[in-house]
Amino acid sequence: MKKTEDRLFAIVPPGLEAVCAGELQALGLAGVEIVPGGVEFSGGLRELYLANLWLRTASRVVVRLGSLRSRDFPDFYRKLVRLPWGRFLRADSAVLVRATSHTSRLIHSGRIAETVEAAINRALGREANPQSGPTQLVLVRFEDDLCQISIDSSGELLHRRGYREETAQAPLRETLAAAILLLLQWDGSTPLVDPMCGSGTFVIEAALIAGKLPPGGKREFAFMHWPRYRPGLWQALLLESARQARPLTVAIVGADRDPRAVASAKRNAERAGVAGDVRFECVELARLGAPAQFGLMLANPPYGARLEAGSDLTPLYREFGQAWRGPFAGWRAALFCPDDAPLGATGFALRPLALLHNGGLPVTIFVAELKK
Repeated sequence: MKKTEDRLFAIVPPGLEAVCAGELQALGLAGVEIVPGGVEFSGGLRELYLANLWLRTASRVVVRLGSLRSRDFPDFYRKLVRLPWGRFLRADSAVLVRATSHTSRLIHSGRIAETVEAAINRALGREANPQSGPTQLVLVRFEDDLCQISIDSSGELLHRRGYREETAQAPLRETLAAAILLLLQWDGSTPLVDPMCGSGTFVIEAALIAGKLPPGGKREFAFMHWPRYRPGLWQALLLESARQARPLTVAIVGADRDPRAVASAKRNAERAGVAGDVRFECVELARLGAPAQFGLMLANPPYGARLEAGSDLTPLYREFGQAWRGPFAGWRAALFCPDDAPLGATGFALRPLALLHNGGLPVTIFVAELKK
């Protein structure tokens, strides 16, 4: 029997497309291609499950159900009904349609969504969209009268790993934290310290990377409610991931001056299953010691919603410089902060590595090699 292959698509935050493409290639997936908005690749159910299980930087993984060209709603409806909705939707599945349209004759997103819903109901032989049961997200995009229809396989956004029930103010998304670690080419072979760890996201994502643990191993996905879901295959992939796990051999440390943040980070690490692999300390940056002679110090200093009006960050960046000349001399330093941060106060020349976005704000990864 010939294996069914779909065109799959990983939706990725701007700036992380190349990182995600590298992840897909490392998983051995085929047809990897960076396109606007994310990364395309090919595969069947195994590849779809693998991507959801292992991708650290994607927001969603969707299946391209089909594309069709239409300029009026009756024609649109007729073509929609013929699509293979039954592969992905049970008769009791509720449907949520998100539609967008640009430079197309069919421009009203609300009516587009209503037409898609009506066509799905017709194709599945039901009278109305159920009000209960699993909800399946369907993404519809019109561009120049060409409609691309995609089925979401992830459910909740992939940054929701399932471990972070408690957050600090303006928390860093797990996908962004993992992407920063991957952009810094940190692989768990050297120690890592986050001196302003908040709810522990950098530390926990680092432990998952270092231990070769899948970020999606402790959560549910939308594909688990599809008619052709194969629980045996999913369990086999989980067992395969468990065999790949490795013990951590370096220190991964999070510190924060707020005892409530440290307590929250510890509980998050427990839920992630890495509490025994990391260490959290309640200590200020000026009193923080280095656990080894070399490693990576990575921090996400306050800005945006975490910054009080009128705050002067110069003293804080001066403290970074003192730590880098002191216990962290010989380390590598990385700060994730806006371009207008007072980097000069550190006394070190930091170079920009990548421009990303956090909470809608442009934020840059700055790095420096700290000489002894």
